Amino acid sequence: MSIPLAILLSPVAMTVIVGVRYLLASAGFAFATRARHPGLYRGLDAQIAKEIRWSLLSAAIYGIPAGIVAWGWQHRGWTQIYAQVHAYPLWYLPLSVLLYLFAHDTWFYWTHRWMHRPKWFRIAHAVHHASRPPTAWAAMAFHPIEALTGAVVIPLLVFLIPIHIGALALVLTIMTVMGVTNHMGWEMFPRFMWTGRLGGWLITASHHQRHHERYGCNFGLYFRFWDRVCGTDGGLGDFEKERARVARRAARGGGDTGAGDAAGGHADGHARRPDQRPALDQGRGSPVPDRGSGELPRLHR
Repeated sequence: MSIPLAILLSPVAMTVIVGVRYLLASAGFAFATRARHPGLYRGLDAQIAKEIRWSLLSAAIYGIPAGIVAWGWQHRGWTQIYAQVHAYPLWYLPLSVLLYLFAHDTWFYWTHRWMHRPKWFRIAHAVHHASRPPTAWAAMAFHPIEALTGAVVIPLLVFLIPIHIGALALVLTIMTVMGVTNHMGWEMFPRFMWTGRLGGWLITASHHQRHHERYGCNFGLYFRFWDRVCGTDGGLGDFEKERARVARRAARGGGDTGAGDAAGGHADGHARRPDQRPALDQGRGSPVPDRGSGELPRLHR
């Protein structure tokens, strides 16, 4: 097989892998949602169809750089991925996983903040926030610009930080599971993981739910570190309150079921008035963050 053909086929294969991984993971957690909370996604068929279409497009965007890098690792020795478990000390295996998760979380936090600037929210990030409420199918429902910001981070990290192939598989598994479960509308993890001392640093569905309620807070992916350091941690969401609010608005015929919590605050610390909701982008009905919530924060000393 010629090199150009091999380089072409590798991204195609990786796109299929990413797409199938998304479908299996989202379908599995959607089935769990149906079993645990029957009717939670009732009336969201059209939204879920859009989430799947955007996610499969994102799968191709994720698959292209991943496929090229995978080919280069296998055939040209690119990257810092290693297959021999004793190439590094055993204690480095868990450390490498933590390094990748923290680096990915850092990248995600700051690119996510950037996506909440009004201009880029309208152009790209509004696609993701159009899922109101988000479902297990929304994990990869991104505009291509946003998908590209997420697609490059792991392929870049494998050139910088050594990692065993098994540890990398664990990182990708955690990325997939957290991406899906953070959006599925209920908390599957034990209470100690999202409350108390440990929960004060980890992100699960309860934390990310608040982001989809208020928009201007809770920008992290795995850890609450950057949200806490930068003053953008808005605490935990209230699933029951949000479901009741959405049901009331649907009964009244309200079209924007994803507006922020009326009692909520913005990332810049200003309380939202009881009658204030996120602005709507004219012609699309997509919520646009207030300009203050898109500014980069001052670091606390």
